[in-house]
Amino acid sequence: MKIDDDALVSIDVSMSDAQDNLLEKTDAPLTYLHGHGDIFSRIEEELRGKEAGAQVRVQLEPEEAFGDYDPELITLVAVDDLGEGVAVGMKVDGASVGASEGVHTVTDIAEGMAVLDGNHPLAGSALRFEVTVIEVRAATDEEIEAADAVALPDFVRVVEPISRTLH
Repeated sequence: MKIDDDALVSIDVSMSDAQDNLLEKTDAPLTYLHGHGDIFSRIEEELRGKEAGAQVRVQLEPEEAFGDYDPELITLVAVDDLGEGVAVGMKVDGASVGASEGVHTVTDIAEGMAVLDGNHPLAGSALRFEVTVIEVRAATDEEIEAADAVALPDFVRVVEPISRTLH
């Protein structure tokens, strides 16, 4: 069967940066419902019409993946505003500390202040995806209805970049 809308597709995926450094890969095949916008649209386009066993390589520019890096999403806040146990790498709700809405990452702490970054960690990055189609089959009506409940890894799931939701 060829991949088309409403096909249930199982794929193996690896994601690398523009220099081909491996960033992420699936440990086991992931399954998604094709044509429902669950994975990046360029990857869906490249997979359309393919069958089990096909391999595709797709490069996504920042605007096709996690968006461009937006320096306006950097905020400086007092460490005391973040509560106990603040550490670099910690995720916080930006709106709760006076930053923009969405998840922010603590990227630096110095002199009682913390730097919060509201950009996706891969914002501004061109990414390369290698995808192998493992299985393709028609989805049942029940699978189509339940498709929104399927959890996909963040690195292939369509995530609205915070910078797009603010402007």
